[in-house]
Amino acid sequence: MERKRVSSGTQWESDVGYSRAVQAGAEVHVSGTTATDDAGNVVGTGEPYEQTRQALRNVENALGETDASLEDVVRTRIYVTDIDRWEAIGDAHSEVFGAIRPATSMIEVSRLIDPELLVEIEAVAIVPE
Repeated sequence: MERKRVSSGTQWESDVGYSRAVQAGAEVHVSGTTATDDAGNVVGTGEPYEQTRQALRNVENALGETDASLEDVVRTRIYVTDIDRWEAIGDAHSEVFGAIRPATSMIEVSRLIDPELLVEIEAVAIVPE
């Protein structure tokens, strides 16, 4: 089976040893993705809705480097630092996935790698054959 790796070009990938996304056959797995811009700056500081939207834009960009798109996503996992802000996060997720409706989980964690980050999202897509 052919494996295709997608890189966002950040130093984290080589330091930690991972890819932004990996396509293996029909499956595409997108690593935990946060609200950063192309320069690696945090977008939407203090705003979970904006961070969710940016993280999902980054997921979409990673999928675009493979044979998948948002419509192919079957699973998301949303890691949040404050579960009490679930509604704003859920609203942003619903704007993107409301019609697609992948399986999802929202999990509160004690912190993410940067204290400004409030949301991190993983995604799994299956490409139609």
